[in-house]
Amino acid sequence: MIVDTHMHIFDDRYQGILDEVIAAAKANNVGMMIAVGYDYKSSLKAIELAEKYDSIYASVGLHPSEVAKETDKNLTWLLSLIPKKKVIAIGEIGLDYYWDKSHKELQKELFIKQVLIAKANNLPIIVHNRDATQDCFTILKQNLVPGVMHCYSSSVEMAREFTKLGYYLGIGGVVTFKNSKEIKRVVKEIDIKYLLSETDSPYLAPEPYRGKMNQPAYTKYIVEEIAKIKEEDSVIIEKALADNAQRLFKFQEERKR
Repeated sequence: MIVDTHMHIFDDRYQGILDEVIAAAKANNVGMMIAVGYDYKSSLKAIELAEKYDSIYASVGLHPSEVAKETDKNLTWLLSLIPKKKVIAIGEIGLDYYWDKSHKELQKELFIKQVLIAKANNLPIIVHNRDATQDCFTILKQNLVPGVMHCYSSSVEMAREFTKLGYYLGIGGVVTFKNSKEIKRVVKEIDIKYLLSETDSPYLAPEPYRGKMNQPAYTKYIVEEIAKIKEEDSVIIEKALADNAQRLFKFQEERKR
């Protein structure tokens, strides 16, 4: 079974084709998916999706690019969503200095707040990091919670540091691009036990669909590329990645809060 640990198929772009997208995922052996929210409304949509489809689970959280718009700085809405049955993670949370450098301190404040909420509720975190690697690392080192560095794009050296803290690295469609040398190097040098497969649908579709709308069915191309880089049988890699996802997110275990 293949697991897509990060997708947003509640996006409006999937209206009218959602059942087909889910069917395509199933036909391509994608048996488990995580719908990841990035603010209150999208987190609600992720939960609705999870409640409708057996193969989908939900993650809820506030994305760093949304912090300036957030009026509830105590994140009471997040606390209200955590008890929902199929919520298995807090995310997408983190830091993004690429799109917004004017709210760094607020980003850090709400990132830490959500990490502590995850810790208090025995949930893993899904971390967004763009151009903020050192601050992300410092915060996570000081507030250790199990989690994944979504769409990992930093160096091999930092990959080693994150995995020393126990973090997984989310590997998406970028690994299939011919010019993506650093992420290929990360996949080659980091132990498979620290890697997860993800699509980030509708974004970052892998080859041969680069530039088109992504979907969970395409996770198979990411798994195949990881197997190619690792010089290992794709069936073995597929099982290892699925085992990693189960270990972190505990899909079907009773939640202990």
